[in-house]
Amino acid sequence: MSTVAPDLPAAEPPAPAFVGTLFWIAVAFSTFQIVTAAFSPLSSSVVRAVHVGFLLLLTFTLHPPLRQRWFGWAVGAAAFAAGLYHWVFEAQLVQRAGELTTADMVVGVLSIALVFEAARRIMGLALPLICGSFLAYALFGEYLPGALAHRGYGFDQVVAQLGFGTEGIYGTPTYVSSSYIFLFILFGSFLEQAGMIALFTDFALGLFGHAKGGPAKVAVVSSGLMGTINGSGVANVVTTGQFTIPLMKRFGYKPAFAGGVEACASMGGQIMPPVMGAVAFIMAETINVPYVEICKAAAIPAILYFLTAFVMVHLEAGRAGLVGLPKEQCPNPWTALRLRWYLILPLLVLVWLLFAGYTPLFSGMVGLALTVILIFGAALTPRVGARGLQILFWVLIGLAASSFFRWGIQAVIALAAVLGLALWFAKGGRDTLRLALGALADGAKHALPVGVACALVGVIIGSLTLTGAATSFAGMVIQLGQNNLLLSLLLTMIVCLILGMGIPTIPNYIITSSLAAPALLQLGVPLIVSHMFVFYFGIMADLTPPVALAAFAAAPIARESAMKIGLQAMRIAIAGFVVPFMAVYAPALMLQGGTWLDTGYVVFKAVLAIILWGGTAIGYWLAPLNWLERAWAFAAAAFLIAAVPLTDEIGLAMTAVLALWHVLRVRKAAAAARA
Repeated sequence: MSTVAPDLPAAEPPAPAFVGTLFWIAVAFSTFQIVTAAFSPLSSSVVRAVHVGFLLLLTFTLHPPLRQRWFGWAVGAAAFAAGLYHWVFEAQLVQRAGELTTADMVVGVLSIALVFEAARRIMGLALPLICGSFLAYALFGEYLPGALAHRGYGFDQVVAQLGFGTEGIYGTPTYVSSSYIFLFILFGSFLEQAGMIALFTDFALGLFGHAKGGPAKVAVVSSGLMGTINGSGVANVVTTGQFTIPLMKRFGYKPAFAGGVEACASMGGQIMPPVMGAVAFIMAETINVPYVEICKAAAIPAILYFLTAFVMVHLEAGRAGLVGLPKEQCPNPWTALRLRWYLILPLLVLVWLLFAGYTPLFSGMVGLALTVILIFGAALTPRVGARGLQILFWVLIGLAASSFFRWGIQAVIALAAVLGLALWFAKGGRDTLRLALGALADGAKHALPVGVACALVGVIIGSLTLTGAATSFAGMVIQLGQNNLLLSLLLTMIVCLILGMGIPTIPNYIITSSLAAPALLQLGVPLIVSHMFVFYFGIMADLTPPVALAAFAAAPIARESAMKIGLQAMRIAIAGFVVPFMAVYAPALMLQGGTWLDTGYVVFKAVLAIILWGGTAIGYWLAPLNWLERAWAFAAAAFLIAAVPLTDEIGLAMTAVLALWHVLRVRKAAAAARA
């Protein structure tokens, strides 16, 4: 499951399970990615081409045209052969550099067409139509009037741009998919197989299950923890939601609110470091900053996002008089942690390596290898227990953190292979090996929607690069908002939300960051903040009706209308729509400039605003709020958004007055009730 699940419903019937030959192709795909990441035996361009070839092969065999399996195999084999073409003729393609032969043209056109069709089969028509419009612009844009026209490009130039090189379907998104993203998909898949979901659920249930509105708080916390290893909102809904949504309903939450809580909390996984969503890796490559800087920028807003969900469910529980589970029914969180503490170690190592300056590729490779060894070691050393695993782990960490990159990685992989061989001969060990193979196949399966989307959005990047349209669009945004940054931000937000109704988060980010982020940068918004602004609203689009994908995922579990769930999710995540604006006006919220005192002050304002918005949306604090109090709370929160001293003072004063009034009113009502 890991990383990004399909963000749109499939156009075809549900895909069959990986069995037989398909299973072993998926395992081979994952193995290819691990070997190329660890040992780099092939050039990046070849890895990208074979990566896309595997994606298309699996896609067309899982979703065969005309529902004929043999036809799916034939199309998939042709797509895979097109990927191998880049490997076999690598030297000649480099020497020709854009001068395409007839065979090149056939392979290029075939690859582009099959990427479009694969995306349609996995994600529906929306994304292919949008990308097709960019392709049409590259081919026929010279006939458009005025400033919209470009100088014109031949068909062979467009095919060379999109089907070869590193600007089209084999561009930066595919590079990121074939390296970082795939490894983190496998990382999450192996951790889940090892029992990480159970650990997170038991820990959250033990800490908050017995509190007021405990089941909903469990959903928020467990989804937040899942976000540390899994960057997929939809995938989080269908895993943790299977447990939390029925639990919330059983303890009094309405189905729409229960589904909204899970959808809102699960979508936060894409902004929760250290793994975050696939977009974070693409962003790091796009703006050429270390991945750890993206994590730092996302950390505080992610915490605020989950704090918002936590506050909302707490207030809703108070308003509806909902209680938690009996404490005796809740597991001991510390016992759960003590029994399975070693599952946390790969995650801790991953965080340490990222913050120590290692690349995401190296860190993900080490995290994956350590997780595999952890599973194998647990199967081989039941008598040694946690202490034996601990010793094994610290030995591995010393090897992997060696300054010799290749040697450290090779040592870890070699040890994993030795342990795997030992399992083959150990009693019951083959069951663990089957589990590992299943994780490899699942990783490949869950990589399909991400990888295909990354390949297809390369059409947009290639078209924009070829024609220079991004510069023209940025100029239009700058002209509209040159005297009004807020107007530019609102326009960008609307574009993100509208695009997000039809396409996944990854292409949404790539389109809007290519067009709008440069304009925001020229208007004075810091680089990372401008890209994070686009990223956040791409995520919010998955909570925004009418096409709220996370809500659609929660609907069958909650047995409620996806539209109602989406509306509740928007209500719960209301601060998620405002925190990005606060970050633009006060970049210290994303640790972009300013002192720690500046950051602390902005966080303090944000927390107050979250509490105020909670009262506005839920209508409850210590007691129900009347409409006048809710309107006052909304106005006070609005004043706290802007980073202008006068508005801050007004907002803080209004907050103090409202809090004092509310406390006095509640006390007076309590005294009257006692009398």
